[in-house]
Amino acid sequence: MTLPTYDGLKDTGLTVGPVLLQDIYNWLKLNAVHDVGAAKVKVYIDGWPVDPTKGFVELPLNKSNFHNDKPYDLPVSDRYSFVDGVHKLWVYSTDKPLFKNSPTKPRSEIRIRGYDYSSGVWQFEGYGYVPCGTTGVCIMQVFGSTPPQATTLMLRVYNGSLYYYKAGPVVLENIYDRWFRVNVIHDVNASKLQVYIVGVPKLEPPGHGGTNHYFKFGVYEQNDSSYYMESRWKGIKVLKKM
Repeated sequence: MTLPTYDGLKDTGLTVGPVLLQDIYNWLKLNAVHDVGAAKVKVYIDGWPVDPTKGFVELPLNKSNFHNDKPYDLPVSDRYSFVDGVHKLWVYSTDKPLFKNSPTKPRSEIRIRGYDYSSGVWQFEGYGYVPCGTTGVCIMQVFGSTPPQATTLMLRVYNGSLYYYKAGPVVLENIYDRWFRVNVIHDVNASKLQVYIVGVPKLEPPGHGGTNHYFKFGVYEQNDSSYYMESRWKGIKVLKKM
């Protein structure tokens, strides 16, 4: 977690500064960097931020690369909008599935087309936003794995926290109503993934095999969901290590 930098801070008479981190009653890693000459102090909580995209090449994306998966009986516009660079996707627990008679739950997701992969090292980057109240939902996937599992990675929201699947570790707490950057790196040959939040490594789960993979983002209902589910995304990138 990278916190704001306060330049040239002087004595203002204030005794209480900005909140750096809530719910701190646990172990945490604290780094403070003081550049005396520049009169700057930077504070990092739970790790050093890095640039996960270093060594990767960004691939071109346009409208044709974004395919909507939605309830089969509704037009795209009923569950998706794109305004000012923001993809907004929503779904209701009473909606129909992707296909008629499908046993899957409702979804409104964007599947990134044109960059399916079966080998190499690939990366997804995007800024996500989840409004308060949305729970029991997958907001990002790395699709494709060895059966019977269909998905290599799921990032899910439960009660304001971002999880690796449901029983997995918490990736990020207190995510409601704020933007956060997500980077997911998939090394297919090594069968390994890395998840970064605002440049801080949070998770290194194993891969699950599979011969065809692609990235998805949006909302896909899981167990114990809210009636209304929504996520927003901007700054979407697909990158590959050359």
